[in-house]
Amino acid sequence: MLKKLCEKHTELSKEDICILESIEEHLPSISNLVKGDIFIDCLIRDSGAAIVVSEAKPSNTLSLYKNSVVGELALRENEPAVLRTLEIGMGTSDLKAITQENRVVKQNTVPIKNTIGEVIAVLIMEKDITEDISKNRNMEILSETTDQLTQTIMNLKEPDLRNTIDFNLINDAILVFDKYAISIYANHTAEELYKKLGYKDNIIGMKFNNLVLSKVDFNNIISKNKSISFEITMGKFCLQIKYAVSKKSKDECTVIMLIKDITDIREKEKQLILKAVAIREIHHRVKNNLQTIASILRLQSRRINNEEARNAFNESIGRILSIAATHEVLAQNGIDDVDIKTILGKIKDNAIRNSIQYNKKIDIKLLGDSLYVDSDKATFIAIIINELIENSLEHAFVKENQGYIEIVIKKGIMYSNISVRDSGQGFNKYPKEHGSLGLDIVKSIVKDKLNGDMNIESNINGTKAMFSFLN
Repeated sequence: MLKKLCEKHTELSKEDICILESIEEHLPSISNLVKGDIFIDCLIRDSGAAIVVSEAKPSNTLSLYKNSVVGELALRENEPAVLRTLEIGMGTSDLKAITQENRVVKQNTVPIKNTIGEVIAVLIMEKDITEDISKNRNMEILSETTDQLTQTIMNLKEPDLRNTIDFNLINDAILVFDKYAISIYANHTAEELYKKLGYKDNIIGMKFNNLVLSKVDFNNIISKNKSISFEITMGKFCLQIKYAVSKKSKDECTVIMLIKDITDIREKEKQLILKAVAIREIHHRVKNNLQTIASILRLQSRRINNEEARNAFNESIGRILSIAATHEVLAQNGIDDVDIKTILGKIKDNAIRNSIQYNKKIDIKLLGDSLYVDSDKATFIAIIINELIENSLEHAFVKENQGYIEIVIKKGIMYSNISVRDSGQGFNKYPKEHGSLGLDIVKSIVKDKLNGDMNIESNINGTKAMFSFLN
């Protein structure tokens, strides 16, 4: 039965299961020796609960169970010691639990490890609970050290704050342990947290080894005499734990344990990561679709004999690829803001490859500042720069075989501007006939989409087009 349950519900290897089977052979002897019920539990695949894979009932005393519980689940809210030992690998002694038959018992747990030290299961011993706490030494120690606790906590603060702080109003859980490793103070937040973790007992008066939520040794904390901080995950909870030592003298010391529940913070971080992944995937698909459209148009243009129509196709392809370049960068970043210089770098590289068709040696440079803008603004700027570069390549170097195009980004406090300057022959800014479609598109986008201004200067030494936009 153990092997079948492990194979069906756990991630244990064959070697791990063999270890558990060898331990299972000794369970009846252990049960009779301790005069209590003995179980082996393993963590199931979703890590939210454990499953009973083996059990043994004592033959020399009465069992606490009427029926077998092999194959049933051990839930955190009922058996916190079991899940705690499986998750952090530390044993627990005399911690209250509720059985599958709804009976209150005390549990002792011991981790079972494989040959490489991994926790693969937990060995559990259960005994009937006793309410005789008049003999409980922990309660005696608690009574003796109440005054010491008050002084310890108050000494952590400045004198003028001693009477103004209510530790039950602090959002973090606070526990204090005396030199005997017994909890002598717990604020309301700590009590509520341990209830959420499944603890049924009053945590005040409980041993450190039953309350610690990670594999930390009490004596080691005291010997180091410095703050220790780390994060752990227990089921659905993500906790940040800090330990500090307060010493009044060589022999008098206390350990303060602070626990911050950062589950919501980590969950929001996960959601942001998932959102970023989703955004990257969307931009990646848009980029692929645009490139597919450009490829289809390119194939179609090759079937056209009319030179003017073929040029119109090529201009449209260039515009589509400039938008695709924006989505390519956004797909890499996974965020809405993007460095426009990175996008313009890709447009520049595409323009250099496309310049081959003009049989010219044109040097295209990208200079200036890095400037982060949102995705919409980046798309509009990409279209504008692509149009201006294409216009220069097509019209500025009719009489020359070589030249340069320079793109300069200048970041301002409120407004920024980008200019495209070439060393070509210049052109008439006020043609009698209708202007080019490319410039009409550029002017429209600058005015309507970027709420900016555009200025074009052209003479025999070249043309400079510059537009501004609100950051």
